[in-house]
Amino acid sequence: MDNESKYLLYKGLLVPKICHTPESLKYAEEFCVRDDDVFAVTYPKSGTTWMQEIIPLILSDGDLTPIQTIPTWDRMPWLEETRAQLFLDSRPSPRAIVSHLWYQHMPPSFFKSKAKVIYVTRNPKDVIVSSFHFHQMATFLDDPGTFDEFLEKCLTGKTFFGKWTDHVKSWRTPELKDRILYITYEEMKQDLRAAVVKFSQFLGKTISDEIIDKITENCIFKNMKQNNMSNFSLVPNEIMDSSKSEFLRKGISGDWKNYFTTPQNEYFNSVYQKEMKDTEIQFPWDKE
Repeated sequence: MDNESKYLLYKGLLVPKICHTPESLKYAEEFCVRDDDVFAVTYPKSGTTWMQEIIPLILSDGDLTPIQTIPTWDRMPWLEETRAQLFLDSRPSPRAIVSHLWYQHMPPSFFKSKAKVIYVTRNPKDVIVSSFHFHQMATFLDDPGTFDEFLEKCLTGKTFFGKWTDHVKSWRTPELKDRILYITYEEMKQDLRAAVVKFSQFLGKTISDEIIDKITENCIFKNMKQNNMSNFSLVPNEIMDSSKSEFLRKGISGDWKNYFTTPQNEYFNSVYQKEMKDTEIQFPWDKE
C-alpha cells in the first residue's frame, strides 16, 4: 500500500484510513456532547492508552471489570474513529472519550456543553521517538525512513494530526476556563497516585484512599503492559507487527536522549522555540 492511500486528508491533517472514514469524521462533527462527558485529549503518542486505563477506573470507582474485559478502543473510544459510532450514542453517562482532534475541530455541541477535558502533554522529543517506533510497527502508517527524515516530517507537520506545537497551542484556550485540566506525561510518571487524585477531584469523584491505591497500582506501566485488553496484543500482527516494536514499548521519559544527535537536538530546539515564542506556555522540558 503506498503512503497516499494510507491516509485521509481531514481539515489539512493526515489521519490513518484504517480507523478514520468520511463517515466517522462526519459522526465526530455532528456528535451530541453531553454535559457530563469526559474527554482525554492528546497529541498521538502522549499517553492516550494510559488515560484509557485510568479514567474508566475512576468513573467505575475502581471496578476492574471494564479494563479486564473491554479492549481499550471500545472502553474509551476515539471520537473521530470508526468504533465510536457503534455504541457511543447509547452508552450511559458519564461517557469517557479520547480524541486527537485539535480544539477547533471539536463538534459544535462540545463548545456549548459543560463536558470536561483532561489534556495530556508529553515532551515532544519523546513523542517523536515513540512515534518513530510506532510507524515502524504499524503497517497502516507510512514508513518513517531514517530518524533524521522522520524528525523533519514531524517538525513540518507531515505526519498524522499535524504539528505537535499547533495541537498543543490549539487547546491552550481561555474559553474552556475550569472545564479543562492540563497535566504532563512526565508529572504522571513522577507521581501517578497524585495524578489519579487530581483527576478524581477534577471529575467530581470522591474515592477512598484504598480505591485510589488500587487504581494507581493497576495503572503502573508494567501492570498495564501485561493487560491484554490494553497492550494492543489483540491486534493482528499484519496490522501491528510486534516483532518490529512493541506497542507499549518503554513508557519512560527522556528516551529521546538515546536517539537525538547533538545537531538534531539543536535543530529541534531552534524550530520549537520559534513555534512557541509567542506563547506563555512553560514546560519542564523547555530548558533541555
